[in-house]
Amino acid sequence: MEATRRRLTEKQADTVEKLTRAALDVLRREGFAGLTVRMVAAQAGVGTATAYTYFSSKEHLVAEMFWRRLAATEAPGDGEPDSTKRVLAVLRQIAMLVADEPTLAGAVTSALLGTDPDVAHLRLRIGSEIRTRLIDALGADNDLELVETLEMIYAGALVRAGMGYASYAEVAERMEKAALQVLRG
Repeated sequence: MEATRRRLTEKQADTVEKLTRAALDVLRREGFAGLTVRMVAAQAGVGTATAYTYFSSKEHLVAEMFWRRLAATEAPGDGEPDSTKRVLAVLRQIAMLVADEPTLAGAVTSALLGTDPDVAHLRLRIGSEIRTRLIDALGADNDLELVETLEMIYAGALVRAGMGYASYAEVAERMEKAALQVLRG
């Protein structure tokens, strides 16, 4: 998978993969507040300078982890003829991407709200991918206002979950209810 800052050789891609795997281990152990790029580098067995070659900050590293999860999942519902069901499946999938890792979920929320330019770049990539999935799910029924409304639903719901107001499973259900209200007019 291509990194966000530049094209990678196979060896560099392996290093980035090591760093993202190590970041999850450190995150589980230390939480987002305790996570540092230095700790991740040590866990991955690479130098700190090497880690900073690929990631400008811990926020960038966590945002990359989320991007990789999203990019590695195929959009659901391609064979489903009902556009409403396709949209609901896309929203549920997005909500559940980090549901199995509560520490990662909270870290993703914090990271994506950061000001690091590399995070901003990833936010655009993530948003673009999700928008594409929603447009594809809507099919002929899509219009920009509807897509933006659905984006607001998932963004607000994921922030609520990341802040600990609800679990990701609960948020997925709430997103489905809100989306149904919007889609049914």
